[in-house]
Amino acid sequence: MNDELMGRLKAFLHREDNSTLVGIAASQEEIESAQQRLKVSFHADYIHFIQAFGGAYAGLAVHAFSNGSSIGKETVVDLTLAFREQFAGSTIAEVLESSYVIAMDGSGDPIIINSDGQVLICYHDNGEMKPLADSFEALIEDCFLEW
Repeated sequence: MNDELMGRLKAFLHREDNSTLVGIAASQEEIESAQQRLKVSFHADYIHFIQAFGGAYAGLAVHAFSNGSSIGKETVVDLTLAFREQFAGSTIAEVLESSYVIAMDGSGDPIIINSDGQVLICYHDNGEMKPLADSFEALIEDCFLEW
């Protein structure tokens, strides 16, 4: 992720009144274990983000391993495995097998990063997928607004 965006995120997330929005930085061991378990490779921008902030709020609640208390306890592994099970047998299942769930929208639809690094939303009510951004960095650029 670019330095300017990371600086804005750090300034916002490290404010005392935002302590519930930032988690504990992900370790290399956590990242490697999750990638092995999910049979995916996390993209560099996502790794950069979770190594700096853990699961944190950046315009949307981004899940990692140790999330800010207002994000929820579900890890990227928990969410991915749950949605892979929920969508088993659907048109989304094949994409989910090579992707990982980083967030959910307000309706409970998973937001994923696919094997090409593109961010998609998967609608559980109709089985459709829609691109949200070309990359994790682009997603955060679009979503993150300081208060």
